[in-house]
Amino acid sequence: MTTISPPDTVPEERTASHRMPFWVNQRLGLLVLVIALSVLFGVLRPAFLDQQLVLFPLLRDVATLTVVALAQMVALSVGHMNLAVGRMAAFGAMFAGLGYDRLGVPMQVGLLMCLAAGAAIGAVTGWLIARTGVSSFVVTLAMDFALLGLVSLLYSALTDDAAFTTHPTGIDQLRSYSLADICAGPVCGSPAVPQIAQFTVLAMLALGFLYGCTRIGRELLLTGANPAAAELSGIPTGRRVLLAHTLSGLLAALAGFMAAGTGTFRASIGDDFMLPSFLGAVLGGTLLTGGVVSVLGTLLGTALVGVIRKGLDLLGVGLESLNIYLGCVLLLALSADRIRTVVSYRKVVRST
Repeated sequence: MTTISPPDTVPEERTASHRMPFWVNQRLGLLVLVIALSVLFGVLRPAFLDQQLVLFPLLRDVATLTVVALAQMVALSVGHMNLAVGRMAAFGAMFAGLGYDRLGVPMQVGLLMCLAAGAAIGAVTGWLIARTGVSSFVVTLAMDFALLGLVSLLYSALTDDAAFTTHPTGIDQLRSYSLADICAGPVCGSPAVPQIAQFTVLAMLALGFLYGCTRIGRELLLTGANPAAAELSGIPTGRRVLLAHTLSGLLAALAGFMAAGTGTFRASIGDDFMLPSFLGAVLGGTLLTGGVVSVLGTLLGTALVGVIRKGLDLLGVGLESLNIYLGCVLLLALSADRIRTVVSYRKVVRST
């Protein structure tokens, strides 16, 4: 968890924040809950612990949706939200498919094209918000509808079957191979962990370093905690908003690339990203009001949702009921977020 206090915070506030073990306890609680539910589902349905048939696709989905949640977390860090996270994923993935299908580029080049497109559309979104002062809710919602039409039109114009199906060398192995296929002598990785999870680890390390070790990361959080105070402190809040949405678009595009099956790029990529993006981030401890993020908590929150989804599916719970349960989980998470904000504010007020 990364929590940054404004530069002029009084010592009493710092002392009060250090007395709050909630942040650590929350991540520990999530970890315990994920393990407990995994054991419970494993007892009720032993097939849940099958490494290749259940755990591998589960962890592959968790890896992808964690990146989606990180994309939302970055926007939330400045007190904004990104309702276009799914369409940005489709937009970026479309450029990767275009590069493979029409230009014949290697897998790595297509990935770079995907990330560049996602960062570009995210930057446009951030610029519109910073320049006009319009709520991120309105701008990203408008961007979502605009990209929905644009991506569909481009796929219809550039493909015959509304999909890019060219498979560059290495992309099939990326999603279908596990760490068991990577060996150092006689020692191999786990067959339950997909190779694609490496992207998630790199994204988490990069964001952890950004928010925990750099001035820019602290300024992003200060902008989210109190934009007016950040502006008076000399922080270029407009540029930080632009940066946050650029990173959000880049991560959304990365998730779109990871979700593209075995190299098939369609306009429908990212259609189901909205709910998981908020669930993972909010359950992990990121505040909707900005100023507090948790990279590790986002992973644990996404893992919790993934375990619940897979476990209930194996128990025969229908899709409609499953969506009801996940909606209730999000409602509880939002309520906890509001309670946590109020409690933290009252403790600070009492300390002063």
